[in-house]
Amino acid sequence: MAAIHVGVIGCGTVGQGVARLLVERAEAFRRRLGVPLVLGRVAEVEAARAAASGLAPSLFTPRAQDLLDDPDLDIVVELIGGTETARELVLAALARGKHVVTANKALLALHGNEIFEAAAQAGVEVAFEASVCGGIPIILALRQGLAANRLQELLGILNGTTNYILSRMAEDNLPYDTALAEAQAQGYAEADPSLDVDGVDAAHKLAILMALAYETRIDFEAVSVSGIRGLDPLDLQFAREFGYAVKLLAISRNDGDRLEARVHPTLIPRDHLLAGVSGAMNAVHLIGDAVGPLLLSGAGAGQLPTASAVLSDILDVARNLSLGIRRRLPPLGSEAALTRRRPVKPLAEVVTNYYFRFAALDRPGVLSQISGVLAKYQISIAAVIQKGREVKGAVPIVMITHEAREADVQQALAEIDRLPVVSPPTVMYRIEDPHLHSARI
Repeated sequence: MAAIHVGVIGCGTVGQGVARLLVERAEAFRRRLGVPLVLGRVAEVEAARAAASGLAPSLFTPRAQDLLDDPDLDIVVELIGGTETARELVLAALARGKHVVTANKALLALHGNEIFEAAAQAGVEVAFEASVCGGIPIILALRQGLAANRLQELLGILNGTTNYILSRMAEDNLPYDTALAEAQAQGYAEADPSLDVDGVDAAHKLAILMALAYETRIDFEAVSVSGIRGLDPLDLQFAREFGYAVKLLAISRNDGDRLEARVHPTLIPRDHLLAGVSGAMNAVHLIGDAVGPLLLSGAGAGQLPTASAVLSDILDVARNLSLGIRRRLPPLGSEAALTRRRPVKPLAEVVTNYYFRFAALDRPGVLSQISGVLAKYQISIAAVIQKGREVKGAVPIVMITHEAREADVQQALAEIDRLPVVSPPTVMYRIEDPHLHSARI
């Protein structure tokens, strides 16, 4: 073919990076593909963004519909974010036989199954490397590089904002609100940080990764989610005394006929590969039955890292087009994933280790009362720290448990919080520590 034409919808931070790279590196891309890769049109409603891009004004239109109606465009890149408008544009592009590249994790987590089915019916491709972990090629790894493996476990630091906040809290003993304000000042957190700090952004990404890792339909609603809002630096200090770091982890396991799927603040050993991932970086730790443990780490956001991932998708689709190939590899790695649904284990049935911090009255017998309730629910204590008086006669009692079932833990803590010697609510975090695990049940 003479040339492959690309249209970009959205010229914000990432869109500008993608458009500029398409123009500035056109010759390098031509050498790679053997045919020219041409930026055909850019849709952007804000004139100031278009002007700031430094691109020729003739490239721009305020109407995304103009790109959909352009018969010369082979690939449409969606970079507007959000879900409903993006969904309509992507489905319309696919219906017109155009290939789609997107960086929109919320769109795929909520509507990915519909979009992938539409792409299959139209015989075109949907590529989405930039939707998870920015510049880290985790989608490529799961779709192709690790295809020979049965993935057993996936642990991920999938949100740079929360990782930056937790890093600052741990390094300088900052309160949560102070660390959040610093993240906002540095541009790592939005004015409304809810999607990040409440764990929703990480859950969107986990749902996508699980579909790729386990050949199953995307099921965002099955992911159990809690965030870092209000986390106390005191718990980071106690975690350090026990030899742990605290991270917002996305966790998934292949557990027989069911999967685990959860996002929450988690204690991990300080010698774990993920514990050293600091600042706004992302990382994914995988265990495959053939490859063993594997860590992919890098920038999870930012203009050029994300643009790099978008361009890798554009080049991959363009290479297929130049060779006359369509749908060489289905979006989720196999066509079967579009119809297969792996059940997810309810959080209440998850078995793991736990961190508890009780605020207890400073009097004899308190520890035995607490441990008695835990024993009633088959929860055994692996380690305990009891500090001196903190405030108004209350002392912190901090425990690490052996493996226990989530439902038992919730019942035990509810009973302990009713004890007259304890000031509720008890603080609880889950632990991922291979050294503490006995056989999983």
